[in-house]
Amino acid sequence: MYVIIVGAGDIGRPLIEIATAGGNEVVVVERDAAKAEAIAGDFDCMVINADATTKETLEDAGVERADALISTTDQDATNIMVCLLSQEFEVSNVVSVVHNPDHMNIFRQIGVNTIENPQSLIAEYLYRAVKRPSIVDYMRVGDEAEVFEIVVGEDAPIVGKTIQEAATADLIAADMLIVAIERSNEGKPITPRGDTKVHAGDLLTVYSGHGATPDVTDVFGHYEDHEGDR
Repeated sequence: MYVIIVGAGDIGRPLIEIATAGGNEVVVVERDAAKAEAIAGDFDCMVINADATTKETLEDAGVERADALISTTDQDATNIMVCLLSQEFEVSNVVSVVHNPDHMNIFRQIGVNTIENPQSLIAEYLYRAVKRPSIVDYMRVGDEAEVFEIVVGEDAPIVGKTIQEAATADLIAADMLIVAIERSNEGKPITPRGDTKVHAGDLLTVYSGHGATPDVTDVFGHYEDHEGDR
């Protein structure tokens, strides 16, 4: 995949590392000379030290044949301009970081896929790590729903029950779904069926329509404080 990444700062640099490690053809546009030089020395990619808000720069970056463009600068105005220009070149997949939530609708109106303020995402993730320490990883879906990973405790009510038995016992609510099970003695993740039995120590990927509340984590043997729950 041919990917143009605009910006080589705190967000752009790890993105460049991931994209180059994935075997993609990556072009980086960074107007700060020191950052551009550092990226050129550290990664196997083409680096252009220029302003990405000009058509000439994007043309130099090969925008006409780009499969995707990702704008990661710390200025929403710059990201918007870059995205608008890339759309003129009909780049099929345009993604941008959005720092100010008030600007989110602008990006949506011009048809750009967005990632909200990364600082807010990090802050929320850290708070969740304290509030729900049993959650290994999670992703919010909409306003309330979440997909999360959790290890089943030894004394969890769900241990030894099949998925169907857990649902019949109201341990798995109607808006919950166990998506995958990782078990230490299995070579690959298990796709749960109705007759799949849950074991202590299983790492479950769970979807919950009302999030990973204490009532939900209780089912998996993590009896956390119910006070202060949202």
